[in-house]
Amino acid sequence: MSRLEAITRHLPGWARSGLDEAGDAVHFLAGVAGLWFAMTSVAFAFFYIPSESMQPTLEVGDRILVSKWAYGYSRHSLPLGLGDHLPESWDGRIGWAVPDRGDVVVLRDTRQNLTLIKRVIGLPGDEIAVREGRLYINGNVVERELVDRRSYRQFHGYPEVVEVEHYVETFPEGFSHETYERDDRQYLDEFGPVIIPAGRIFLMGDNRDNSTDSRAADGPGFVPISHVIGRAETVPFTFARCRIEPGLYCPSGRVWRGL
Repeated sequence: MSRLEAITRHLPGWARSGLDEAGDAVHFLAGVAGLWFAMTSVAFAFFYIPSESMQPTLEVGDRILVSKWAYGYSRHSLPLGLGDHLPESWDGRIGWAVPDRGDVVVLRDTRQNLTLIKRVIGLPGDEIAVREGRLYINGNVVERELVDRRSYRQFHGYPEVVEVEHYVETFPEGFSHETYERDDRQYLDEFGPVIIPAGRIFLMGDNRDNSTDSRAADGPGFVPISHVIGRAETVPFTFARCRIEPGLYCPSGRVWRGL
């Protein structure tokens, strides 16, 4: 007989019953926690959008669903930032796969100790440049079409109301997505050319003049593929809110739409 059994056998029946129920509850919660840890490490995870760097695709307050199996697994796949506490020598990847150009990915920026979300622009071996706000891939300008001009109220930053040009940009592979540009004379509108090293990718935000991305000196730089957590798939729900104001754009329509 264990010491615990010896103690509990002298307790009243109601006390022993309470202890049994507490033990069952602990086992149940441990099972739930283990299942959650496994699911968020291997299958899916939810992330919150805190900034405006991916507008108009994503807004502050959006919750995105990320597939972790899309490119394989690394220590950065672990939830709650646990991978940051593992040795850097564990920075390999199981099930290696390179993202496609145009994928929206969640990554761990070890420079800033932040989790970021950006769009894949450059793949290993690509030459990337920006000239007067226009993106060049391997020496060829990426086509873009002006859709309209918008004004919207910023969630963060100054000025409160920003005017942007709204474009649809089309990559050489035929994939199209939306972007914002304040104009073509901002500080990140001149960059490169650079060659993307093996095992790395080049990332940019869709809100081109409001994104600290691979162009920026204080951005993530050439991102190791092992630092990619997963591919953002959709916005299952959002807490993004905006007031309906005359002349100002109020975003909608991102829920359950592919990114």
